[in-house]
Amino acid sequence: MKVDILASGSGGNCIALRSSQTTILVDVGIAKTKIEKRLLEVGIRPDSISAILVTHAHSDHIKGVPLANKYKIPVYAAEDEWKSINGVDDELKRPIPAGGDINIDDWFVESFKTHHDAFSPLGYVVSDYEGFKCSICLDTGHVDDEMLSAMEYSNIYIIESNHEPNMVEASEYPPSVKARIVSHIGHLSNAQTAETLSKLVMGVGEQIYLTHLSHSNNLPALAEITVKRALFKKGFKAGTHYKLEVI
Repeated sequence: MKVDILASGSGGNCIALRSSQTTILVDVGIAKTKIEKRLLEVGIRPDSISAILVTHAHSDHIKGVPLANKYKIPVYAAEDEWKSINGVDDELKRPIPAGGDINIDDWFVESFKTHHDAFSPLGYVVSDYEGFKCSICLDTGHVDDEMLSAMEYSNIYIIESNHEPNMVEASEYPPSVKARIVSHIGHLSNAQTAETLSKLVMGVGEQIYLTHLSHSNNLPALAEITVKRALFKKGFKAGTHYKLEVI
């Protein structure tokens, strides 16, 4: 399984996952032309994409969804999220129940409910026939036991580490925006992400990608050290027991 994170953050999110046979995208939150360009840069032909999985219908996750029509790519999203997704040809729409499973060529995809201010936001666990498992948990205000259960025993964790609460509080954002970010249906803080990973990582060489960092309310080094400290308390060292990359 190969991961290419084509875009991450409030400006747009897009992840490419490749098995030996199939390539899928999780979210398409940047312009269609930018997705095409970045796919080609990592050696993926846009017309080889088998499916697009949408976590939720905010613009930084669906801006490039017209890519689907151009290349006739099926788009999977929770049934209620289709209320906010426009511009996809009817024959390409694939509504799925929250918590439902999907088979896409040689991928098995499990969805799980997340907690964000959208109709029915989802995370995904993608497994291939070779036994590799990748969990993708983006916008969510908190991580519950059902989410942990869905993601456990993964080889790859792609998870948001959005903000540092003190930086949010000191920011120039309006009070309503500050409250939204740190709410139980907002985004994960560095500490929340670190706590989540400390419950999931077993120190057997997992690959961790910290994503969706706020440009205004976080620092890559801060996100990184917060996770490393939490995992060090379990006796795990980066580079020895797991790999960590901040996007």
